[in-house]
Amino acid sequence: MPGPLRPYGLTCEHRVTPLGLDEPRPRLSWKLADDRRGQRQSAYRLRLATDDGTNLFDSGVVTSEETLDVVPGEVSLGPATRYTWRVTVWDADGTEGETAASWFETGLLRPSGWGDAEWIEHDPTAAPALEPPAADPHPLPERLATCPGARLMRKVITLRDNPVRARLYVAARGLHRVTVDGLRVGDDELSPGWTDYRHRVLYQTYDVTEALGAGRHVLGALLVDGWWSGYLGFDQRRPAEHYGARPQLIARLEVEYADGGREVTVTDSSWCETAGHILHSDLLMGEVHDARHRPEGWDRAADFDASGWSPVRVAGRDHATLLGALDEPVRVTETVEPVASRHLPDGRLILDLGQNLVGRIRLTVRGATSGTRITLRHAETLDDDGELYTANLRSAEATDVYITAGRSVETFEPVFTVHGFRYAEVAGHPDVTVVAQVMHSDTPMVGEFGCSDADVNRLWSNVRWGQRGNFVSVPTDCPQRDERLGWLADAQVFAPTACYNADVQAFFSRWLLDVTDGQSARGAFPDVAPALDRPVINREGAPAWGDAGVLLPWLLYRVYGDRRTLERCFDAMTRWIDWIAEGNPDRIWRRRVGNHYGDWLQVDALTPRDVLATAYFARSTTVVADAAEVLGRAAEARTYRKLVTEIRAAFQTEFVSDDGMVEGDTQTGYLLALAFGLLPDHLVQPAADRLASAIRRAGERLTTGFVGVSLLCPTLSRHGRDDLAFALLRQTEYPSWLYSVRHGATTVWERWDGYTDHAGFQAPSMNSFNHYALGSVGEWLYARVAGIAQAEDSTAFTDLVIAPAPGGGLSFAEACYDSVRGPITTAWSLDDSLFTLDVSVPPGARATVHLPLPSGSDGSAVREGGVALDDAPDVTVAPVVEGGELRCQVGSGTYRFTVPFRTPGQED
Repeated sequence: MPGPLRPYGLTCEHRVTPLGLDEPRPRLSWKLADDRRGQRQSAYRLRLATDDGTNLFDSGVVTSEETLDVVPGEVSLGPATRYTWRVTVWDADGTEGETAASWFETGLLRPSGWGDAEWIEHDPTAAPALEPPAADPHPLPERLATCPGARLMRKVITLRDNPVRARLYVAARGLHRVTVDGLRVGDDELSPGWTDYRHRVLYQTYDVTEALGAGRHVLGALLVDGWWSGYLGFDQRRPAEHYGARPQLIARLEVEYADGGREVTVTDSSWCETAGHILHSDLLMGEVHDARHRPEGWDRAADFDASGWSPVRVAGRDHATLLGALDEPVRVTETVEPVASRHLPDGRLILDLGQNLVGRIRLTVRGATSGTRITLRHAETLDDDGELYTANLRSAEATDVYITAGRSVETFEPVFTVHGFRYAEVAGHPDVTVVAQVMHSDTPMVGEFGCSDADVNRLWSNVRWGQRGNFVSVPTDCPQRDERLGWLADAQVFAPTACYNADVQAFFSRWLLDVTDGQSARGAFPDVAPALDRPVINREGAPAWGDAGVLLPWLLYRVYGDRRTLERCFDAMTRWIDWIAEGNPDRIWRRRVGNHYGDWLQVDALTPRDVLATAYFARSTTVVADAAEVLGRAAEARTYRKLVTEIRAAFQTEFVSDDGMVEGDTQTGYLLALAFGLLPDHLVQPAADRLASAIRRAGERLTTGFVGVSLLCPTLSRHGRDDLAFALLRQTEYPSWLYSVRHGATTVWERWDGYTDHAGFQAPSMNSFNHYALGSVGEWLYARVAGIAQAEDSTAFTDLVIAPAPGGGLSFAEACYDSVRGPITTAWSLDDSLFTLDVSVPPGARATVHLPLPSGSDGSAVREGGVALDDAPDVTVAPVVEGGELRCQVGSGTYRFTVPFRTPGQED
């Protein structure tokens, strides 16, 4: 028998069982499952206890449908404590459902929790340890050779008994990997990730209870520059002009015994360090390992002779910037084997992974003599001669080198670098096996899409691979060349698509800390975050770029119901608007525009920059007014509503003609005016017609760049032109999404003309083959092609709009989106006589289903579950057929609708 209502998918701070949480008032959420139709939660009971069973909080039975971001009262959480929590739910009829349980564990909670732990680093003035000799008589790539290698740090400890609980807290200004007795701790990569280190450094918490016992142990750590002091961005000046001159480590080990005793070990002057077998390491340039000079036993043998090692230098005891990790780390999430290989006459091996990905090569070597040098080079594509095409990497070497120890079988994978590549070249030894390890921030994947067009499916796959490869600690623009920066416009135009593909709530809310920290005292948001006080990168105030500081917090509220992030960002949002308004009293945004990029990389069009800027000024001001209303700040809502009215009037006076023409007469200009509601009612249709004309003039091709492309298909659909949206989607001639697909792309390109038949490769100065901005069409694939969207006044997918668009030459489409409410699924098919739509709505949500009707139909032949709609349980039919479609309201559950339907052009 179906039922009862069941809670599942429990999260704390939007993460599953987080370890080392520094949030004093954590938000608890759960999803609901029930096979019955029309189900929802009518009440819940939330209980919180310490891990030893001490009850701290019991909400009692709370009459509420809320399942998101519930804070358990005024509970005072202790540091380094595990808490269990349970939620019991009651269904729509008031019947008690099931109970589910989960846990979270606090971190050190406050800077004082670090106690005597000190930042330690290499002391360049100390007597040097024995450095390994030069790796090879042949020179390394120039920039790779300038990168310092890893410092090896160690500490021997003695435990008096087996611990019942042991936690290791670690952070680095740089990148770290830690070990206990030679065994790697955790599965995180490139930790602690990239943040604006001037404001915060994230620390990781590791449960090392099982790794420790009575007796002596070795704590080991590898430490390199990373984002802290390595090559960063396209400004190649070196470490002292980054965040710091050399990397630093801080750690605290807390051990508890069964008798209640505790022991604490921290980083301090008693640690020692040396150079090691990682001779050179850099995120952009690559890594060099010399296996001959790995000091065997350094990280696992308590009696290892470290007499030649040097004492570390203590670099301070500043704990103020340390904060427990806020989202999932970068991890290896997949292994990809080559699909093809080619041996060259000179002994080199070129491998095709079949997918442009981000990660590293894992190399297995057999039968190499000691000192054999094996070089790995990486590229996204091949040139016309079949060689690696690396010109577009600019100064990034993307080269790894392994020097063998002479064992019969050796395995190498770089530790502190990451590359964007599809092709790899292996040189130096013939007997090797290669696999690629895919790396990215481990945001849970929540979306799937498919349809009857293989090219469109490939496009969707390209969009998702691009997201995976560019969400590496921060949302970067590209993963392969000497840039890899958190450009704000790229992120804001792509974020709606990103939310359908993966659960990015924790990822984006953490990155928004860097966005707001990068805001200038005047109110200008930076162009990139984390921000850097360096030429080239320290730009600020660009329209559509800085607006991410407003639009992203609002998006997280809309998609996830994340009110806390909206509250936290609100003052920064208003400062941005106030800064623009103060500099532009005529409400046309022409001053304070920073490095105005316009509609970046648009094709055969030039959208006036003041049109674009003023449109975004209006859009962001509208969002700030909406946010003020949500947060109960009525006076500010009125202030910004008034400002929106002024901007809208100025836009119409300055840029809109009486016949609906928007200055510039470009696709993007019309898209901005229509999508952001800047036109008077009587000019909306004329402007939509002009948009259609502009697309037809271009041969049903797009001309939009980074900004306009995200609005293109959604705006056409909103104004009744699904036909043109599909024509653009399925266009295979340049410029189009499928042009790159037809040319073998497995990720979305930075430029429409990254490679063309008529011109070959674009200029290598800016030509990434893995950029997600132009992949923002993914939102429309989910929301319109498959039909999973939410109402304009809805948050957290409470009120759904299921309005798929059958047509465009597709015979079926399907999607699944695992929302914060639970999975939402659609699948439609269209044959010569029948349109079928399967829909699944999670408990607690409701949906308006739009069903297309053939011309002249009154909807009486529509069926749900094989019966007339009026007889279908939990289906309420709208009394009027509008716009050639029938609408009905449904609650949670699974539904199948069938509509007798003739495809266009079919004979009566």
